Amino acid sequence: MKNANDDDLKKSYRRLAMKWHSDKNPLTKKAAEAKFKQISEAYDVLSDPQRRHAYDQHGGWKKGTKITFPEKGGNQEPGVTPADLTFVVDEKPHPVYTRDGIDLIVKKKVSLIEALTGVTLSLTTLDGRNLTIPVLDIVKPGQEIVIPNERMPTKEDPLKIGDLRVNLDVLFPSRLTSEQKNGLKRVLGGTLMELKNI
Repeated sequence: MKNANDDDLKKSYRRLAMKWHSDKNPLTKKAAEAKFKQISEAYDVLSDPQRRHAYDQHGGWKKGTKITFPEKGGNQEPGVTPADLTFVVDEKPHPVYTRDGIDLIVKKKVSLIEALTGVTLSLTTLDGRNLTIPVLDIVKPGQEIVIPNERMPTKEDPLKIGDLRVNLDVLFPSRLTSEQKNGLKRVLGGTLMELKNI
């Protein structure tokens, strides 16, 4: 359906809506109503150019979603109605990103010097774009940066896109020489006194 034009969509919608209308399925009325609702929701998304574009770009089904193709099952004998073919969506773990609802989460490590002086983070998004995220403020351990509207649209509303949440982990050195300690005290001495007075 990705390359279907408006006429194709209308024809498919009419055909499926007629097939699954509850009046035409009195014995399986409840199942037909659910299927009719699914068809109507799909048509609403695919017939709206903005929502269609978002759907084509991101697809947004979560783990556990069932997708049913009526009468496409294995038994194709003449005179026998084939069973429905049902898929259940599962999520394959990603090496970089995890998912929290419609938000994507990525963990990035920054050195102590980067945390104190600033850093530019580089990420490749799920759709292959390169994101450059300048971090200019001092980073605290466990801090999260939220980049709005960076992936995981919902099936219910493809225009509602989640955020990218970057969790920052500050890497502290395992040890410092006396010279390094003295240098830090000299540079950060005033700052440490200010922090104590807060």
